[in-house]
Amino acid sequence: MKEKLINKAMEVLDANFQNGGFTIPCKGLYPFQWNWDSGFIAIGLAYYNMENAQLEIKTLLDAQWDNGFIPHIVFHNESDSYFPGADFHKSDLHPKASKKFRSTGMTQPPVLGFVLHEMYRIAQDKQDMLGFITRNLDKVYDNHLYFYNNRDLHNEGLMYIYHNWESGTDNSPIWDDIWTTIDPPEYTFERRDTTHVDASQRPSKREYDYYLHIIDIAKENQYNDAKIAELSPFLVQDPLFNAMLIKSNEALIDLYTLIGGNESKIDQLKSWQAKSISSFNKKLFNKKLGAYVHYDLRNEKQIELLSSSSFSPLYACIPDKERAEQVVNTMIDKFGGDNRYLCASFDPASDRFNPIKYWRGPVWINLNWLLYYGLKNYGYDSIAQRVKEDSIALIQQHGFYEYFDSRKEKHNTNVGGYGGNDFSWSAALLIDLLNN
Repeated sequence: MKEKLINKAMEVLDANFQNGGFTIPCKGLYPFQWNWDSGFIAIGLAYYNMENAQLEIKTLLDAQWDNGFIPHIVFHNESDSYFPGADFHKSDLHPKASKKFRSTGMTQPPVLGFVLHEMYRIAQDKQDMLGFITRNLDKVYDNHLYFYNNRDLHNEGLMYIYHNWESGTDNSPIWDDIWTTIDPPEYTFERRDTTHVDASQRPSKREYDYYLHIIDIAKENQYNDAKIAELSPFLVQDPLFNAMLIKSNEALIDLYTLIGGNESKIDQLKSWQAKSISSFNKKLFNKKLGAYVHYDLRNEKQIELLSSSSFSPLYACIPDKERAEQVVNTMIDKFGGDNRYLCASFDPASDRFNPIKYWRGPVWINLNWLLYYGLKNYGYDSIAQRVKEDSIALIQQHGFYEYFDSRKEKHNTNVGGYGGNDFSWSAALLIDLLNN
């Protein structure tokens, strides 16, 4: 069964790999290259096609802006099956945007540092992989430098995101209260996603008005970070986003040490780490909830809601042992009932929970992958094994879907996989889990 699943996962990745040297998340719904998708995809590819894994990363880095910024979507090709596309985003408004590729003017959680580290771990030809890392590591460092220079509003080592799409958890209920403070215009546009997926599984039309309004504000200011920090009604410090940066910082330290030299970069990374981890624990931990939460910079307060992002700091070894125990207890208490698969993307006890609607409650394989390794970091091997087995069971029963219903009883009807099917990071990360 393991070999059959791995072979099917490889078929999914190979079918989604494009002539331009990148992998689409899935056909129809997502026809371009997505930033953190490509990172997770490269981990799976590394097991059986290192050439494509390296090409995946190289193609993404080729679209890096002159200031180190890496966009969340790179529009390598023309397609009318996705909105908003390149013509709406107008990335060329920024003077340092890529002249070679059109893209968005927002980013996604910075995973490339730890992705390169994982690729090196997986690689059979360590010398070849180290050569690839040596040629590309400075570009990833420049991306981190961009964040610390442009997204750290209070010089505390915590980056802000200015759009919910930068979080990776696009329509999470985390943002609901922020939307009540914004009154965007009614946009007229043709939805493309709902021609591929049932509208009940996707963000609403009104939610898209919020999303487009924030982009328009950024465009009006030529995607200038200082102006966005001043004017965007959405400005949040996200635990998942910042945990990915901290994990990637640590990976860069290890990889620069492996390469040799680069002492000044290593010293800078260590300085960033100390500041970021300290601020993360002081500002983003919520004692009442026993987990990490988002911080709303516009209203200077924590957003006291639990999501799978609340547990992602385990992957970056951010909490000490005592606090990690609190976080794990909260996850099991709130998300881990016998009638549930781990780990729902939002608090199942909340009235905002929706088990079939994108990031409002379903299980996502990429977050489960992070939690699996995070739990193992602290010795919670049995819970990690449950996360792994739940992930495998969901894919085994339904296929390589984008996300899955967390309620076990719903899977008795054989309906439980949602969003895009033959989804690339579900396939890629399953390959890693089955090889671990």
